[in-house]
Amino acid sequence: MARLSAETPFLHPDCQITDTTFGRFVEIGKGSRVAHSSFGDYSYCDQYSDIANTTVGKFANIAAFTRLGPTDHPLHTASCHHFLYRSQDYWDDAGADEAWFAHRRSRRLVLGHDTWIGHGAIVMPEVTLHHGAVVASGAVVTKDVAPYTIVAGVPARPIKPRLAPDVAERVIALGWWDWSHDRLRDTLDDFRGLPVEAFLEKYEP
Repeated sequence: MARLSAETPFLHPDCQITDTTFGRFVEIGKGSRVAHSSFGDYSYCDQYSDIANTTVGKFANIAAFTRLGPTDHPLHTASCHHFLYRSQDYWDDAGADEAWFAHRRSRRLVLGHDTWIGHGAIVMPEVTLHHGAVVASGAVVTKDVAPYTIVAGVPARPIKPRLAPDVAERVIALGWWDWSHDRLRDTLDDFRGLPVEAFLEKYEP
């Protein structure tokens, strides 16, 4: 029997999940923390990922020890410490700063379909990784990443295209990530065996 399910995400031990929705065939690695986020169909993260305020597209590949949408601290106030907004942890008569938490949650990170985030990478809030983008291990991404572009470094910069721009446009137009589960199975051998341009020639309408 297949390990992953269309009905229920596969959560490995010791995950902390808060206010998060999951699509079909999603897997969350051991010890991962996911908050105020959504995962599209077939996406997964490996162990000890920390993901907040992130919209994950379909077929996203998120490696271990990544940090996506890291929460920030106020820098316009006299202190940046969390006693300002987690005040209830310090005083019985003080509440949380809900406005600050709402501000954090509004700063969405967006991962497109078929993206890959390498081991230990960090992707900052309010960044969009467009379809097919790849982030190298250890990179710190502070700006949007174009479709099918590979970025690396601190701060991350483009190093090369994953696909030629015209080919990338054709893959996006094909939109295979919206195919049914059965069609994905029927075309599995071609996904595995055909170069991308041959795959496109076979399946483009």
